[in-house]
Amino acid sequence: MTLLAAYCLLRGRELTDILVDLLLELIHRLGAKAERKVEKALVDDLKRVHGKTGMLYRLAEASLDHPTGVVHEVIFPVVSEATLRDLVKEWKATGPFYRAHVQTVMRRAYRSHYRWMLPPLLATLEFRSNNATHQPLIHALTLLKQYLPSRVRTYPVEEDVPLEGVIREPWREAVVETDAQGRQRVNRLTYEMCVLQALRDQLRCKEIWVVGADRYRNPDEDVPQDFEGQRPTYYAALKLPSQAEAFIQQVQQEMRDELAALDRTLPRNADVEILPKAKGWIKLSPLAPQPEPSNLLALKMEISKRWPMTSLLDVLKETDLRVDFTRFFRSPTAWENLDRATLQYRLLLALYGLGTGAGLKRVAMGNQGLAYKELLYARRRFITSEALRQSIAAVVNRLFEARLPQLWGEDITACAADSRHFRAWDQNLLTEWHARYGKPGIMIYWHVDRKAACIYSQLKTCSSSEVAAMIEGVLRHCTAMEVDRQYVDSHGQSAVAFAFCHLLGFQLLPRLKAIHQQRLYRAEAGHPEAYPNLQPILRRPINWNLVAPEYDNMIKYSTALRLGTADTEAILRRFTRHNVQHPTYTALLELGKARRTIFLCRYLRLRELRREIHEGLNVVENWHSANDFILFGKGGDIATNRREDQEVAMLALHLLQNALVYINTLMLQRVLSETTWATRLTVEDLRALTPLIYAHVSPYGHFLLDMLTRLDIEPPLDAGHETVMAHLDPESRPPAHEGRRRRAKAQQLALF
Repeated sequence: MTLLAAYCLLRGRELTDILVDLLLELIHRLGAKAERKVEKALVDDLKRVHGKTGMLYRLAEASLDHPTGVVHEVIFPVVSEATLRDLVKEWKATGPFYRAHVQTVMRRAYRSHYRWMLPPLLATLEFRSNNATHQPLIHALTLLKQYLPSRVRTYPVEEDVPLEGVIREPWREAVVETDAQGRQRVNRLTYEMCVLQALRDQLRCKEIWVVGADRYRNPDEDVPQDFEGQRPTYYAALKLPSQAEAFIQQVQQEMRDELAALDRTLPRNADVEILPKAKGWIKLSPLAPQPEPSNLLALKMEISKRWPMTSLLDVLKETDLRVDFTRFFRSPTAWENLDRATLQYRLLLALYGLGTGAGLKRVAMGNQGLAYKELLYARRRFITSEALRQSIAAVVNRLFEARLPQLWGEDITACAADSRHFRAWDQNLLTEWHARYGKPGIMIYWHVDRKAACIYSQLKTCSSSEVAAMIEGVLRHCTAMEVDRQYVDSHGQSAVAFAFCHLLGFQLLPRLKAIHQQRLYRAEAGHPEAYPNLQPILRRPINWNLVAPEYDNMIKYSTALRLGTADTEAILRRFTRHNVQHPTYTALLELGKARRTIFLCRYLRLRELRREIHEGLNVVENWHSANDFILFGKGGDIATNRREDQEVAMLALHLLQNALVYINTLMLQRVLSETTWATRLTVEDLRALTPLIYAHVSPYGHFLLDMLTRLDIEPPLDAGHETVMAHLDPESRPPAHEGRRRRAKAQQLALF
């Protein structure tokens, strides 16, 4: 009964979150569809008119010269009738006419379709707010529910209808009408649309929360409840000073040092130039191509020659025989009928079918004596997302141990993060239409180190925050890696991200796309003449008076992110542009601008840093390309509508790809341990060396799993020993004679 009660509680919260998501999607679709419909009607015949300023001057001049003239005699010779018609169309498509047209279309769609979905949703959900500023919106929601069954066109005159804080200014004219007696009346349908739009904005930043929800719960529950009593412990865990003044002085001094260093080196920096145009323009030369590695192609050919057409299934099997990651797949009950050898065999085949997208049926058809139901049983009873994450962490940790520092380097503290779009079936709540890719699907966010070991993966919607996914991966990866540098692209950074990353103890290193638009901020006021070479891109001083009083709250939210008291995206959702009045948000913005200024100074000054970021992001792009090689089944689609199955498929793909990297690392180290290859590689070869290669691997064909054969990487390991020999003489390997192979085949048939 305790387990059942816990399940009902969690399931109720999940269903409430789903209902809130549906409400938000309904409100968004109402406005988005209306805009698309109006744009389709207006933009098709829209012709942009250029030179409107000069045209206005000529019209004014002609009108003043002939004030009593006829239009077709005075105006049309100066500006043609066709040009004036195009000008009117452009104004209708961009001016108040366009906005009024959108409002009309939205109101018509809301009245005839969307409004009928509201009563059951609003009757189920209970909205509250801890902020007195948003109490008018709570009152407006109560009024909306009260009059939903009514058919009145306008609210009664005696009804108290809140407008301030509820109605946006462009909608006021459409909401407030004047009746025959000259009294102001509130149009009910239009007012309901405005209330719902305001509700969506405040729900997304959690200024309004829902009773009984999880992601949309009371934001006060997101932070640790014992923060007041454990404040010194939480400050010590983040390695931050307990006094705001000491913290601010550290950041200020770092800003002064970096601004001075950039200003001093800028005249000698041939890659960076500050132009005066557009109120400050940063011109950054692209990085010069690095020398082409001369021996890597020959090394890849040697790998393909020694291990030609290696089965991807054998790669997964070899990884398990060395790491024993299948030990993490246990039954949820204490009773297991299958022996571990049989279960291991079925688990490997099931994981292969899930990770490649081939499916359990196709894998079962290639193995005589194995039924599809047996693989399905192993999938349902043993394969869980938690077991998969433990297996991935075990493979990654063993990979870190197996790496030779002289080949791969000793730096395992830098990580690159990026998202990849995967097509998915459209009946799942995670599946969304991606505006940039132009197709429905989901996003998988990967965290990959500089030598292609993926430490974490996440299943996200297309509209989810990449900043939240980036922070989540750094904090929850559960491997031996300690991330102190995080590479991202432009979508994975923001001012709030810079602030939280600094508070959590790691550097955010983005590759900024629009570098020319970036600006630097001053560390303090009172020295406008400082940094003369940076004047065009220098802006106001950081307002430290906003940071100091909110320092404790910033530590509180950073602790919540570190401890995972709430979902990372749910916490960060509070700090968006829809919540500009939140004092902690304004403090985070100021701190984020200071940290971004420090990063920009280093980014512009150090060519090595720019190249490091670029190389790190190239690794994760290479990881994306390998996704297509491994996930070949069903056209690379995530072919399921259940979120749990989608996550399991993603994690199985993650495990397969990490197994490929692990075995390739051992293969490369085996080849490079030989004298002829050890002295052949140059510095450029070692720089570009990567284990994420797959020209010698085949993921297709018959899915035959032979547990009694091994890949010829190293001598067979004795039972219970998992250490790997660093060097091996190829001529010392014992030959595999025919009698041994026949006995192994007979044992395999007897076992399976």
